[in-house]
Amino acid sequence: MKFESENPEPLRKVLREWRVTEPLPPRFQEGVWRSIQQAEAKAMPATTTTLWSLCKAWLAAALPRPAVATAYLGVLLVAGMATGYWQARQTTARWDNELGARYVQSVDPYQKPSRS
Repeated sequence: MKFESENPEPLRKVLREWRVTEPLPPRFQEGVWRSIQQAEAKAMPATTTTLWSLCKAWLAAALPRPAVATAYLGVLLVAGMATGYWQARQTTARWDNELGARYVQSVDPYQKPSRS
């Protein structure tokens, strides 16, 4: 705190002479320490943090930045497209096998269908 007065001596003199005559309320110190502990407990993160809560906290801090949000969106799009492509290849391969077996069976009705 900075005082604008050029001569702070009168204020210092009054502060030196000031005495508190009222007693403190009962259990005042315990209340102060309890308040400090509660404030520290609120400020400290939980010690049992999970991977999910860490990821949420990181995303909440990082996504407001445009570059990170764009990169995150790009990664999600690429991952979605890769998963779709992989699943489409599996389905197409299964259909190719089934249609090939049906064709062989239509040409040679005595051919036993192969189960894959």
